[in-house]
Amino acid sequence: MAVPEREWVLPFQRRAVPNAPAVAALLQEKRRRKIWELGGTLHCSVVGTCLSAAELRQLLIRLKSADAETASDHDLHGQGVLLARQRDIGGKLLNKALDRRHHLAINQFAKAHGEAALRALWRDAVKRGDIPGAYWAVLTHPDCSEELVRLVFGEVHMLSHLVGAANRADIRRLHQLEQENAALVAKVERQQARLREAATRHEAEMRALSDALARQFAAPGGEEATQPATTPDPAVAALERRLAAEAARRERAEQRLEASASALRDSGATHRAASQERDALRAELAAAEENLQSLLADGLAGRPADIGGLSVLYIGGRPQQVSRLRALSERAAARFLHHDGGIDERSGLLPGLISRADVALFPVDCVSHEAALMVKRLCRQSGKPWLPLRTASVTAFLAALGPMRSAVDEARRAAAS
Repeated sequence: MAVPEREWVLPFQRRAVPNAPAVAALLQEKRRRKIWELGGTLHCSVVGTCLSAAELRQLLIRLKSADAETASDHDLHGQGVLLARQRDIGGKLLNKALDRRHHLAINQFAKAHGEAALRALWRDAVKRGDIPGAYWAVLTHPDCSEELVRLVFGEVHMLSHLVGAANRADIRRLHQLEQENAALVAKVERQQARLREAATRHEAEMRALSDALARQFAAPGGEEATQPATTPDPAVAALERRLAAEAARRERAEQRLEASASALRDSGATHRAASQERDALRAELAAAEENLQSLLADGLAGRPADIGGLSVLYIGGRPQQVSRLRALSERAAARFLHHDGGIDERSGLLPGLISRADVALFPVDCVSHEAALMVKRLCRQSGKPWLPLRTASVTAFLAALGPMRSAVDEARRAAAS
């Protein structure tokens, strides 16, 4: 049936819905909704969550949109939101792109009948972190009510705030490392190419000089020329001087090549260190995102990780972060102990705190060297595990919640055996 153009309004906007009978008839139809049939307030979140910038750029290039190849990601997003409102070739291509991109999630949600089944599938998708496909599938499902639309829209909206606030600094550092790494690799490749070219050119010149010198000493009939030793040929002397100069140049070029090779080895070590730091950042971000998503799984009532019953001792760190870490530990049903590492509190308190704790953590970038050594020594003596954190950030603490439980269980098994 043809549905008049109108705008959907979510329940929390508290104003009348135009063409309410048409909307009710559409909800009764057992078919998936098109993107232009969704409310205008949903288009921004659908385009931003369910399509990547590269996919949206290809779609706009296919539609021959102006500046599609050079437009910024924000401009692309705005054009995509405008397409979503139109029931024309652009809106249809956008709807097909979303269906093609998330066909697996659509097929999974198509088996659900009724709002309760849709809610269960949505909860499972949030726990698994499969937000984009599930978001598109549930919004377009024929059994999706306005209440469920409001629920999933609100959770996706809040998830973007939480993840963005927690990971912005680490993502910026990751991008900076990748850019520095690419610039370093390009510089080394250019240096190697110049050195190889110089070495090849010098070798060719030396071969040419050797051939010319051999011809000077050969007689026209193939016999060796016999010239008095007291009257050397000036051309031969010039060639010998030139040969000696080229030999010296080649030696200097070989020295520069060796120096560049040494620099390349050093840069390779730097590159590997940067790659390891990048991988550590990615793993930390993934763990932090998993814990943040678990916080949203049941309407912000969940716990970030199952470390209930543990006593966690945190040494060092920044004073303004301690209250946040304490709140995260309490949400995970853990007891949080803190020592500043000997700045304002005596280091003599550490043995007693470690005896009360199940695991000790300290950020390597915000703790004294003496305090870190004392923590390791006391933990070894008491058989307690310790975990060094990469930074004093909240994301580093979140990423350690899972390994924290594993380290404590392993230490307890070792003590029991």
